[in-house]
Amino acid sequence: MGFPPIGIMSLSSVLKQAGHECVMFDQANPDTPNDVIIDQINREQPALVGLSFLSTTSYPYAKILARQIRATNQKVKLAFGGVFASLNASLVKLQCPEVDFVCRGDGEQLLLDLLANFENPESVASLTWMKDGHVVQNPNRPMERQLDQWPFPDRESLKLDFVESMPLDVPAVLSMERFTTMQTSRGCPWPCIFCDIPIFNEGKWRARSPQHVVAELKYLEELGYGSVYFVDDHFLLQPKRIEAICTGVMDEKLTIQWGIEGRVDSVAQHLFPAMAKAHCRTVMFGIESGSQKILDRLKKEQTLAEVTTAVKNAKKAGIEIVHGFFTVGNPDETIEDMKATFDFASKLPLDTFGFNRLCVYRGTPLWQEYVKRGLVRESTDWYKYFKCSEIDPTCLPGETINRVRQEGLKKLFLYKLSHYPIQTFRLLRRFLRFMPVRDVAYLIAKPFLGQKKGATKAEVLSRAVEHADMKDAAAQMTQMTDEMLHDVLEASRVERLRIQQEAEGSRELPMFQAR
Repeated sequence: MGFPPIGIMSLSSVLKQAGHECVMFDQANPDTPNDVIIDQINREQPALVGLSFLSTTSYPYAKILARQIRATNQKVKLAFGGVFASLNASLVKLQCPEVDFVCRGDGEQLLLDLLANFENPESVASLTWMKDGHVVQNPNRPMERQLDQWPFPDRESLKLDFVESMPLDVPAVLSMERFTTMQTSRGCPWPCIFCDIPIFNEGKWRARSPQHVVAELKYLEELGYGSVYFVDDHFLLQPKRIEAICTGVMDEKLTIQWGIEGRVDSVAQHLFPAMAKAHCRTVMFGIESGSQKILDRLKKEQTLAEVTTAVKNAKKAGIEIVHGFFTVGNPDETIEDMKATFDFASKLPLDTFGFNRLCVYRGTPLWQEYVKRGLVRESTDWYKYFKCSEIDPTCLPGETINRVRQEGLKKLFLYKLSHYPIQTFRLLRRFLRFMPVRDVAYLIAKPFLGQKKGATKAEVLSRAVEHADMKDAAAQMTQMTDEMLHDVLEASRVERLRIQQEAEGSRELPMFQAR
């Protein structure tokens, strides 16, 4: 994982402020596998163990860990939380009877209420639990808008030195500075059909005050952090708030660098120069496609002209890294649409870009469409992860998508080298400052490499437990039986032990790590 687990860190600070003790584990850390976590649970006998996970692909790991905890400890209360659990609460409770509670939505006040009402959970709003053999869905709590009331996340109680400073898929972290994340707002009101954020946040956008945001930036700089990424779903929504944050950063003479995500149709683009002056280094745009037909199909409610204007405005303002998120394998997308996307991306003054296969998640408008079309079934597919091209006949076949994507990346790289040589040189120079030369060479050469015979399915699945970038294998894990999943996790544990034993005699220091 490139990003620290800000969700549990936020809950930890709330619990400690209320007088509770709290211990956190980040399962991305290779030093804290399941058996280490379970041993500490059994030693300390906590009142509650909370397992927070974001998406469908994390669900198998959470499910297995919950069952392993329950197998060795019959008394401790278990709770699930996070986006996936919130949107599938009753189904998760039925599939995972070992879990006592499923917490829906924001967790701060909910968790405090739960700890105060273990014996009377029916009074805890937004809680799903079991009573007399039946799933009980307590009423939803009102959406909390006063976000300033919560303390800053508990970043100092969790070891994060193992997190690499610059995962290749997170260009915002292109730095050797001590890095962390912040959340200054929650939610996004736009109706993109592939996104579950509007459903999770009831279509609302909620924000912390500029003063509270600047105070946290100042606090982080005092702790020695030099780089922070805002994990807001849409930072560029309220111009006056953005202006106040930039003014506050300058007034406090802060030097901490930051990055954001936002939409290309934002009315706050006139503030890009102020953001750059206040040390905003990275802006990421969800562009998705170079075909207006596909943008309309995805209900992005943006135009190609707006994309071009936003990217150019950001670069003109002095933003160092402007990133574009693109999707391929979209419904009703043709080869010509895909080629148009790569041609469009080539001509944009983007520094970095990503082209990912579109996936469908339960709860999104696209999922509901697929249910109506008979492509997925609520009763049997709700916990599974699908690439659209695997189930939607209007999508191009996977082999075609990969071929066109590889060809498109070749042309894109060559176009960038010939038409944006200075920008490309600056980016490569930045890469070379923070990455081994061999990794930079591979990054450039990857689109030009031919197809190779890959690992066996068993090897891929086993390694997926340890390598979060293997998204295909993680997707397969959501569709496995629990028995097979157990075997894969055991195979991964054995492989991890073997690698550790081999590394003991020839351990090398990593090339770069967050400090």
